[in-house]
This record gives sequence, structure tokens and C-alpha cells, in this order.
Amino acid sequence: QFTTRVVSCRAAELRPEGGGEPVRGFQVVLEDTILFPEGGGQPDDRGLIGDVPVLRVTRRGAEAVHFVPAALEPGTEVQLSLDWERRFDHMQQHSGQHLISAIAEQMFGFKTTSWELGRQRSVIELDTPLVTAEQVEALEKSVNEKIRDRVPVTVRELAADDPEVETVRSRGLPDDHVGPVRVVDIKDIDSNLCCGTHVSNLSDLQVIKLLGVEKGKKNKTNLVFLVGNRVLKSIEQSHSTEKALTSLLKNGPGEHVEAVKRLQSSVKLLQKNNLNLLRDIAVLIARDFKSKPAPKQLFVLHRKEGDSEFMNIIANEIGTEETLLFLTVGDEKEAGLFLLAGPVETVENLGPRVAELLGGKGAGKRGRFQGKAAKMSRRGEVQALLQEFISHQNPGA
Repeated sequence: QFTTRVVSCRAAELRPEGGGEPVRGFQVVLEDTILFPEGGGQPDDRGLIGDVPVLRVTRRGAEAVHFVPAALEPGTEVQLSLDWERRFDHMQQHSGQHLISAIAEQMFGFKTTSWELGRQRSVIELDTPLVTAEQVEALEKSVNEKIRDRVPVTVRELAADDPEVETVRSRGLPDDHVGPVRVVDIKDIDSNLCCGTHVSNLSDLQVIKLLGVEKGKKNKTNLVFLVGNRVLKSIEQSHSTEKALTSLLKNGPGEHVEAVKRLQSSVKLLQKNNLNLLRDIAVLIARDFKSKPAPKQLFVLHRKEGDSEFMNIIANEIGTEETLLFLTVGDEKEAGLFLLAGPVETVENLGPRVAELLGGKGAGKRGRFQGKAAKMSRRGEVQALLQEFISHQNPGA
């Protein structure tokens, strides 16, 4: 917690990180702050100004701008509270990144070109097209040895024109930077120009887990990692999943993969048998219709189980030169599929109207119009439309 004073407050809008409508609120500048504004690959802090939540902290020149949902009176003394759980998580991930980047360069000459502190996992972009599994394993072992060595992490400030600035690892200063520069030192391992928040000793990182590598852009490789509490949370999630699978599959964790493979094979066989049965049913339905002494000009059918192939087999078997077919499959309370088949001109005329009535979309060619339907319960309206059309075409029918 920290006591400070409100300098300015002005109306503004905030665009949510996940997208959506802008949130109306206020941009507040304080005399000083303990909340970190987003930058350097690290997300911003969260907290409270009094009892007003801080929804975002950004940097504007040398100022930290706090976005809040309620106005604060300039000149008012306020107490600032920090969301420590979020801050400590970011400290662990950021110091972990410094350590991984430094050791990766020392061991293999892999330079870090950028990094991202994500919500679930973090990623370091390495300037190399390939990182082997053996290198990942050796790197993970080395960084965890440094954690066990309890190496101190310190922060110092240098003048921007100090020659020592040129000797520390850096990706450059922002164009609007003013004042001294900040150097984060991991004793005997790394010196890095950095504005972010860090632990004071590598032992605070607890553990680092390298999850592997992914192909990056422009011949680079992305190294995915977790640090500290995120490793513990990941293990807890994995353990919960393992327990659930053990209960469902009725075997131990070591047999889960083989059990799922067997289930997949069974499902594929059942799906194949089901498709064959649906095809047979479609043929029987069509033959039953054709066997009647005086086939109707309109054939309507709805079936809960089925697919596009099922409907097209029926249309093929019945023939669409003289008969207009309206077929649907799916649950009445959910989305489904429809097929209108018949004389080309009739289908071209009625297809879009059928799709509109069913609240869906479709496309057609050569006497077939098919698509998805959102309002399966309106099938009766479609049938009435088709019967009315046939009546007008054939007044004596």
C-alpha cells in the first residue's frame, strides 16, 4: 500500500483486452505510484485507488496513467493498494525470462529477440531456426541449478549517457525515454536494461519448467516456459485431469493413452456402421415412396438423426424431375440441416425463401438447394409454402 495524491482526472474510454464495447471511465495521474504500467513485454499491475478498482495502467511519457471507472478529485490524498498475487506472478515470470535468456545465450549462443508474458504461459523468441530437445533439457537443468544456488538479483540506476550502459544486455530504449536508465543484475550471470518488476533472489522463482519449442517467424524459435506458482498450478490442473481420466477410463495414468486410442478406434467403427445404416434407411425410405400407386408431387421428411449425405441419397433415389422434396435433419430445438430438391427452376425460385423461413443460409445448383437451419420448428411454414406453390402450378391437382 502507498499514500499519494491525485494530480489530474479526465474522462476517457477503455477498450477491453478481449474486444467488445469500450468502457467509459477516467484517466487518473497520481503524484507517484506503485502500480507498474504495461511495457517491456510485461503486462500492467492491478489494484485499488481507495476503494476504486484500477482497470488498466499505461505509460504516457514519464507518467503512469490509471484507468478507473469513477472520477477522483484532483488534490485529494488517496491510498493506493497493489494486487500482490498478480504482481508476484509477473515478477517470477519476468526474472525467469532474464535467467533463461542469459543462460541460453551463454550455453548455446541463442540471443533473445523478444518475449511475451502471457496469461497462462510465457514465450521467449530465440534468434535460431532450431532448438533440440536435448538443448531444452540442458537449459532447464542449468536454470534450476541457478535457482537452487540462491543467486541475488539487484537493481541499479545509471545515467543514460553512462558508458556502462553500452555493456549491458538491451534491446534499446523507447524513443520518449527521459531520465536515468534501470539495470537489473543477476549476480555473475546477467546485466539487463529493464523497466519491469523482479524478484530480489532467484530462490523466489521456486522452479522453472520449459514446456518445449514452437516454430517462430523468420527462422526463429519460440521457447515456452512457466515459472514458480504457474508450475504448481499446471501440476494441479494436470493431476485433476489425471484423476478424472482414471475414474472415466477405469485404469491407471500410465494406461490412459492406450485406452483413449482404443476408444477412438471403437468410435470410428461405430460411426462407419451408423453411416452405412443411414444409407440403407435412406434407400428404403425412397423406395417406399416410389412404390406407392400414385406418388405425390411433394415429399416432406424430417429425421432427428442424419446428415447431408442421407438427404441426398433419398433425393437421388426418388428423382427430382417431377417430385419436389423438402428434407430436414436435426433436433427441433437446435440447429439442423435442410435440402430442397426438385425441378431446377422451382428450386432456384423457392430455395432462398425456404432458407429465410428456417433462419438459415444455403446455396444451390442443378436443382438442389441445401444449407443450415437455425429454426427447425418452422418446417410447417415451409411445407405450407411448397404446397401453395404446387397448387398454383397445377390448379387441378
